[in-house]
Amino acid sequence: MCRSLLTAALGVLSTTLCMLSALTGLGLALLPSSTAFAASGGNSSIPHILVLGDSLVAGYGLGPDEAFPERLGAALNAKGRPVRITNAGVSGDTSAGGLARVEWSLADKPDLLILELGANDGLRGLPVDDLRRNLSAIIEICRKNGVRVLLAGMRAPKNMGAEYARSFDAVYPELAKQYGLTLYPFFLDGVALDRALNLPDGMHPNPQGVQVIVERMLPVVERELGALKAGN
Repeated sequence: MCRSLLTAALGVLSTTLCMLSALTGLGLALLPSSTAFAASGGNSSIPHILVLGDSLVAGYGLGPDEAFPERLGAALNAKGRPVRITNAGVSGDTSAGGLARVEWSLADKPDLLILELGANDGLRGLPVDDLRRNLSAIIEICRKNGVRVLLAGMRAPKNMGAEYARSFDAVYPELAKQYGLTLYPFFLDGVALDRALNLPDGMHPNPQGVQVIVERMLPVVERELGALKAGN
């Protein structure tokens, strides 16, 4: 009987591993990737930054060390600010998708969450009220868990119409004001529509584009880390 139970257990394990292998083969992220950028050794007291977003932070079309979170971590480390970075970007994700997984993503207790979502909502013309509601819920969950939020704004494609674009673009400053958050007005600032800084699809930053985003956001992130240290 014991041998039968062992055989059955091994069968279940084998099936599970096959399923995980299949998911990995499809390119699905089973866990957010986390990288420590520490000046010396492992130190649990260093700040933990989680970047919750879509393909713009997941690193679509880039190498393993070329995505925004990894480059941001390297830039902070180079300035003597050791951090731990978790890349919680999922290609194709909408604000609703981010809301569905935010609590799971917070399980590792980050200190600061960079919230970059909304590009796919805009591309699909999803209701602006849903975008606002989803982002607001994410912020509320972060607050409940004691996680500071840096809000990265997005802009709607102009082909969605002027009224939609105005309503969409206003969501981010309105939420920042409502919750007293630091707002980085446009995540793709200096990169959007520049062919030299984007992949051939014209939508996703190439390594040079990622570097521009990092350089522009770095002072804002440093201020947020300083606020964490000061207990604000």
